[in-house]
Amino acid sequence: MRTLPLLLLTTLFPAAALAAPGKATPRMAKANLKVTSSAFAANQAIPAQYTCDGAATAPPVAWSAVPGNTRSVAILVEDPDAPDGTFTHWLVTGLGPQTTSLAAGAALPQGAVAAKNGKGDTGYSAPCPPTGLHHYVFHVYALETTIPAPSSKEDFLAAITGHVLAEGQLIGTYQKSGTASAQK
Repeated sequence: MRTLPLLLLTTLFPAAALAAPGKATPRMAKANLKVTSSAFAANQAIPAQYTCDGAATAPPVAWSAVPGNTRSVAILVEDPDAPDGTFTHWLVTGLGPQTTSLAAGAALPQGAVAAKNGKGDTGYSAPCPPTGLHHYVFHVYALETTIPAPSSKEDFLAAITGHVLAEGQLIGTYQKSGTASAQK
């Protein structure tokens, strides 16, 4: 009698019978990318030159541990502390899988596309918080596909759903010159 439930389980769910208990299948596993910047360390201040108090150019960003079957890489930079909700500072798609960094203020590699930021402009929008200390999250995604240039962050997130092989993030902070900290 005890073999009947096991037989039913292995017949209905053969992959479950082969998987080791507590182990995720490789298709379900998601790798981590290591995201860094030579301009600032994780959870540290972004230098003023990469903000509205400076040259307002994108800081250097690098990533490693890109899976071999990656077809494209995308970057999303956002400020979750913005007064009107999360603000998109930069959205880049179409980076080749061999690309593992972007230099400070550099032009995007061939094939890469910058989408509209939260201001409605195409490209990088430098941190410029109205008050207090804000956190800027640099997300990097390794994708198993290429996606068309998105018209919005929402389109981008919908397009990458189910296609992320690996992801990582780097958080930098910034407080505009002359503003008081609204956070502790």
